[in-house]
Amino acid sequence: MTSSRSKGDVLSKTAKSYLEQLAKEELLGVRTEFSSKYTDKGNLVEDNAIALVERVEGIDFLYKNEEHLSNDYVTGTPDVMTDEVLIDVKSSWNIDTFPMFDKELKNKDYYYQLQAYMWLTGHDVSYLCYCLVDTPKFIIKAEVRKLHKPRYSDIKAIILKHKFNADTEKYRVKTFKVELDLEVIEQIKERIEVCRDYYNTLING
Repeated sequence: MTSSRSKGDVLSKTAKSYLEQLAKEELLGVRTEFSSKYTDKGNLVEDNAIALVERVEGIDFLYKNEEHLSNDYVTGTPDVMTDEVLIDVKSSWNIDTFPMFDKELKNKDYYYQLQAYMWLTGHDVSYLCYCLVDTPKFIIKAEVRKLHKPRYSDIKAIILKHKFNADTEKYRVKTFKVELDLEVIEQIKERIEVCRDYYNTLING
């Protein structure tokens, strides 16, 4: 039988650091939450992004899902979950980060996230939709304030990367289809077991 210590050794440094942070928070009774301008925008424009997907993809009656799901291994709240469709929406920060011409989903974290969502919901197919929607004005203003003695042309350049014309909507959704892979689900299970073992060694000493 493989020991907990040797299981922990197969984890990446990033995974270990993440688990060590969780263990510190648990032992010290502290809860920290990650936030950034990118996640702030995503949370604020989520409804707009879902509405954009509905219009561009021609799927009626899409709405934000509020049901939180979990099993013995994973937990999550899919953005859109109906009997017919499972969608996760990602709002790009600006035009520079929007993957308009990508042929495949490059972000593996999102791929595994959708595998987990399909596992939780029983769907065989899911969709990752990158959306490019207007950034809230106060966030744009904060970006402008970071500039040292901004010229009008500098301010205009920022605005053009964050606000978009209505007639470009069809170009501002990039959809990737992700199909359920049972082998990947088994890999997720195994990885979670390894993480649990390492976490328990940290908590229990």
